[in-house]
Amino acid sequence: MPREDVLKQIELLPLKPGVYQFFDEKGNLLYIGKAQNLRKRVASYFQKEPSSIKLKLLVSKINRIEFIVVSSSIDALILENNLIKKHQPKYNVLLRDDKTYPWIIITDEEYPRIIKTRDKTYRNAEYFGPYPSGRMMHSILNVFERLFYFRTCQLKLNEKDIQKGKFKPCISFQLKRCLAPCIGLQSHEDYLHMVQQAKKILRGNIKPVLQEIEQQMKSFAERWEFEKAQEMKEKWQLLKEYQAKSVVSFPHLGNVDVFSMIRDGEYAYVNFFRIVEGNVVYGQSIELKSRLEETNEELLLLAIGNFWAMMGENPTEVIVPFPIHAKMDHIKFVVPKKGEKLELLKLSLKNATEFKERQQKQLLQINPETYIDNLLLKVQSELNLSQKPVHIECFDISNFQGEEAVAACVVFKNGKPSKSEYRIFHIKTVTGANDFAMVKESVFRRYKRLVEEKKELPQLVIIDGGKGQLSAAHEAIQALKLQDQIHLIGIAKKLEEIFKTNDPLPLFLNKKSEVLKFIQRIRDEAHRFALKNHRKYRSQQVLSSQLKSLPGIGEKTVQKLFKFFGSLENMAKADRFTFIRHFGANRGSRIYVNIKKILPTLINEK
Repeated sequence: MPREDVLKQIELLPLKPGVYQFFDEKGNLLYIGKAQNLRKRVASYFQKEPSSIKLKLLVSKINRIEFIVVSSSIDALILENNLIKKHQPKYNVLLRDDKTYPWIIITDEEYPRIIKTRDKTYRNAEYFGPYPSGRMMHSILNVFERLFYFRTCQLKLNEKDIQKGKFKPCISFQLKRCLAPCIGLQSHEDYLHMVQQAKKILRGNIKPVLQEIEQQMKSFAERWEFEKAQEMKEKWQLLKEYQAKSVVSFPHLGNVDVFSMIRDGEYAYVNFFRIVEGNVVYGQSIELKSRLEETNEELLLLAIGNFWAMMGENPTEVIVPFPIHAKMDHIKFVVPKKGEKLELLKLSLKNATEFKERQQKQLLQINPETYIDNLLLKVQSELNLSQKPVHIECFDISNFQGEEAVAACVVFKNGKPSKSEYRIFHIKTVTGANDFAMVKESVFRRYKRLVEEKKELPQLVIIDGGKGQLSAAHEAIQALKLQDQIHLIGIAKKLEEIFKTNDPLPLFLNKKSEVLKFIQRIRDEAHRFALKNHRKYRSQQVLSSQLKSLPGIGEKTVQKLFKFFGSLENMAKADRFTFIRHFGANRGSRIYVNIKKILPTLINEK
């Protein structure tokens, strides 16, 4: 139960939308949240048992509650995002969009200027963007440079001083990059009209600007002012080219925002598209890290608040991948089932997927230890293991019609193969093609020895096979009384299903899941190692039988030959004295002579 003083604070909270902040007894900010009803939302933290250890810890630390009332749920969403970014409380979702994105601003002056910036400290200016890259921003500014004649000087132009002749034109006028409003050669009205056209383009509303330029072109042509008509034609073509390069078109859509999200354990990857008059005019992706087991809806709403705080204005329709139950004034959330809206959502989801893969590759390159640690935590979560599997082993059986069977055991520690610990088991107690019995024997032998030698046991053991092979391995583990220490799973090749002990139904992981790919990589490594050693074993068996057919060479001699030389190739390179040194003068000479007769043939057959 919460303390009496905290309960009193909750009773004083208003029944209005707003943002609440939790502080501990030292005054440290713990958590920031939003609510449609502040009192009900904050009270909910104390009305039932917290769903996670982290949430329970947060609630136990709450000492003071502060709040900010706003006029709508949208305002609460945006304010929450701004406060989280500013204060970065310990228990809030971590937003990974710390990169400073470029903006284009139009100043609020009598003769406005266009400026590029990476901060939002300018006062009395209208911001456009942010843009995902400086390259995109500069491509827009390059188009403006050829379309318009904005002044680049920092003069404080006003009509009164212009009439007095206070200013002089700069080199931009001589280079025909400015029409010199500073000396009255371009009217104030004409300059502001040019600014309004630029604003329309920056908002993605290119169509009316194209129509106006086309009309001017025709008007000049009708008056036989062909040079001016040609200039308008070149501007029209330039703007058309820019429109084709910078937008993806969905003709039947108006102004909408699109959000898609991929959840991967405690991480979520959100992509955002802004659509203006059916054209994609802006797109960006961000990464979020959950800290209090937030739901998908909570994470997506936080991302929506993040983008809306940046963009400054919001449409009335928002396309989302799943239902949003939060009520927001004048906002309609849509989960599309068909048509252009669904295609747009798929395009956004594709970008979210690409962003996720890029983030993971970058993490692997920059900080592989963190990447592996995150991956193992995902394995633990998706397989519902009691501990992080830093030590994983995998078994695979290889045989030829039940003969000359071997079992391979590969070992992965901290996500990497530990090849010095790989083991091969020659099956001893099973005759015929009985994979289940072979699995049982090899698993039993492996962990019986580890127990006897008091070596560490793996947290997870993977069996290459389905329910039958998994049951056989489980019997071996039970016989050793290790079922509480080792988790077992099987992976069936046909559908890549994951089977767990005591669960009749398979666990289907997403085919693109990092966890499934990791399990497949371990399984494939076990298969490679088993196949390699099975071929080597079969080859040695064939060679042994052929060597034993030679005079004076029996089973023990063959074993000594392979022990001393390792391979046929090494035997072929050895001279008579090497054989004499190992087998004695007379016997070594006889073996040398007999082997040299057939070695070329055996090596070729091999």
